[in-house]
Amino acid sequence: MTTSSPSPLPDVAGEAARSARPLDWVGMAGIALPVRIDTAGGGAPLLAPASVDVSVDLRDASARGIHMSRLYLRLQEALASEPPGHAALRRVLQDCIDSQRGLSGRARIALRYGHMLWRKALSSGHGGWKTYPVEIVAELGEGKLELDLTLSVEYSSTCPASAALSRQLNAERFAADFAAATPSVEAVREWLASPRGLAATPHAQRSRADVTVRLRPAFDGLPVADLVDALEEALGTPVQTAVKREDEQAFAALNAANLMFCEDAARRVAAALSSDPRIERFDATVSHFESLHAHDAVARVRSPA
Repeated sequence: MTTSSPSPLPDVAGEAARSARPLDWVGMAGIALPVRIDTAGGGAPLLAPASVDVSVDLRDASARGIHMSRLYLRLQEALASEPPGHAALRRVLQDCIDSQRGLSGRARIALRYGHMLWRKALSSGHGGWKTYPVEIVAELGEGKLELDLTLSVEYSSTCPASAALSRQLNAERFAADFAAATPSVEAVREWLASPRGLAATPHAQRSRADVTVRLRPAFDGLPVADLVDALEEALGTPVQTAVKREDEQAFAALNAANLMFCEDAARRVAAALSSDPRIERFDATVSHFESLHAHDAVARVRSPA
């Protein structure tokens, strides 16, 4: 009895397209893959779960389709082997283009994952992990690589107008309570520490800065931790992790020292991004999720064209 060799598998992607025309992008979205990321302090890189989009152009108008499995297999190996940066992403994107064997001349990849950073408490000596959503978008065409990094930072914003109105009510109550007396320093201190010493409080809310930066190719690494640190320092009131009473008190003091409209926050973010030589351009939006209104207060700022 003789056995025949297996027949070649059909590949209909190689057939001619019925309505011939080139396509801008063809690929896959939402691929579950691990991505290797650098850790703060020079520690060993870690694998983080990511959602990945990848696509190439289909410049051969007569070709019916691209070879998607080749893109998947190359990404699966490349993203787990080294942290994404200009050099690594250039290699993987060029590999994606080459895998199509003349069908494509451009490639694009988008990676989304949660970047975890250890954040110290303000006063207690405790700390905790905080996750920052990150998206990396890289596109390679005609030998030029463009790399955009998007991340979000949460912070607290206390309204300056509400603070001024609250101070006025506090002052009026003080004047009413001590209208017929000249109080001692100790009496004033006791009054301020009592419920009578707080006639009103300013409204505050959790807020978020969403930032996209175009990174210069001269700097290969992705400065996620550096950018988060710079933004949180500029805003002054980053959302905390571990909080004891002394941390909460310190946070209240930070809010009083950093009263912000959304316009103020946007200018702080812009100043921090403008001073970073790794950034070619930026686009930032701050959103204050109002506790006074049912709508949000939003400001957007971009680098000069």
